[in-house]
Amino acid sequence: MKKRLRTARWAKAFARGAMTLARMTTRMASASAGRPMKRARRKAAAPRPGVRASAGTWTRGLAMGVEGALRYRLYAPPDLQPGEQLALMVMLHGCGQDAEGFAICTGMNRIAAKKRFLVLYPEQDPLSNPQRCWNWFDTLHGRANSEAELILKAIDQVCTLNPVDPRQVAMAGLSAGASMAALLVTRHPSRFKALVMHSGVAPGTANTTLTALSAMRGRRPTLPLSATPNTMAADWPALLVIHGDADTTVSPANAEAAAQSWAQAAAARSGQVRRLQRGKRYPLAVTDFKNRGRLVARLMLVAGLGHAWSGGAAKQAFADVRGPDASSLAWTFAAQQFGG
Repeated sequence: MKKRLRTARWAKAFARGAMTLARMTTRMASASAGRPMKRARRKAAAPRPGVRASAGTWTRGLAMGVEGALRYRLYAPPDLQPGEQLALMVMLHGCGQDAEGFAICTGMNRIAAKKRFLVLYPEQDPLSNPQRCWNWFDTLHGRANSEAELILKAIDQVCTLNPVDPRQVAMAGLSAGASMAALLVTRHPSRFKALVMHSGVAPGTANTTLTALSAMRGRRPTLPLSATPNTMAADWPALLVIHGDADTTVSPANAEAAAQSWAQAAAARSGQVRRLQRGKRYPLAVTDFKNRGRLVARLMLVAGLGHAWSGGAAKQAFADVRGPDASSLAWTFAAQQFGG
């Protein structure tokens, strides 16, 4: 009994200390906002659009828990008003990226400046994975779940220290980031209103490094979600899947498996495939899965797109400017789930 009391006291003290450190880190980052970007611009000959947009703040943060520590970047639009509560979009980068690179790649900050929402970019530590991949697949040894919980702590911290409406939180990710986002959402579905998977693998498809490689090639079945139709109808977030049909890194079969797993858990039926194209951008094949009129999942297959963020910034790795604007699609989808 005494041991449990000591453990509980230690956990509370740790949590208080972590939050105090987080506040100090956020204040320091806010005070120095702009200077890191000036250094970055001097190093790069080309402009770096999409990080701070035309206005707003771009700050650093640190979340801590018993699972470890997690750095993140946060974008907030300009002219925040007292008492204002904004939506939060959480963006998880893919392998070979970091928070700043993903912000540049997606251009999500520019949309956030116009539509007035905050964007959180958790950043994988290279000590956790040399390629900066989220360890979404390692559920067998617990690394995946630990990383998911640490990301959730970063979300909680940002919601506490910033004018965020906790009822309007959505997650999006690319590749390994998409898979980690899906894992976190399935662990805590009531915390999120929408999930956007771009070129990822659904939860329940892999549990080790070897099975992850097989899953990425589309050679492993996806296990059913551990949710009932009643749970799905009550508080399970809607899913948007975006995937290129020319992706040779993560098979497009994974996109269909993710949408189908969401649909099957909610007893949703697929509608007719719609063919869409805007200008000279790659065309889309869109399929909606609904249960009694409620949108459960939407699958968007992009013709000709490889393993890259659709409509991403020009001359950026892991981005293809010729695709439909995935950032706009992601925000529009999330806003619809928020009721906006």
